[in-house]
Amino acid sequence: MDPRTVRGSVLDMARRNTTITLDREKVARVQALIGAGSMSEAVDAALDRLISIEELRRDVAAYSAVPLSAAELAVGDLPVELDLDDDDVDYDVLYGGEP
Repeated sequence: MDPRTVRGSVLDMARRNTTITLDREKVARVQALIGAGSMSEAVDAALDRLISIEELRRDVAAYSAVPLSAAELAVGDLPVELDLDDDDVDYDVLYGGEP
């Protein structure tokens, strides 16, 4: 199965029916935004996205809590040697010369 077409919960994850109280307007907005076919799909996708956002927020907070060391900051000043190995490419022919 193509993972780009799968929405909702992780494949093969155990699921069970649960009774919860939801704001139907919010669920309808989520369904419209992501094209969810069911309320369960909308809630599952919303929870997946909330989890991802909160994990990212915590990672950013953890990284920004500790300042970079002098050695880490010095990495930004290192010279960069860029070799695209494209000496045989004639960019003027490909893109029509300089603008």
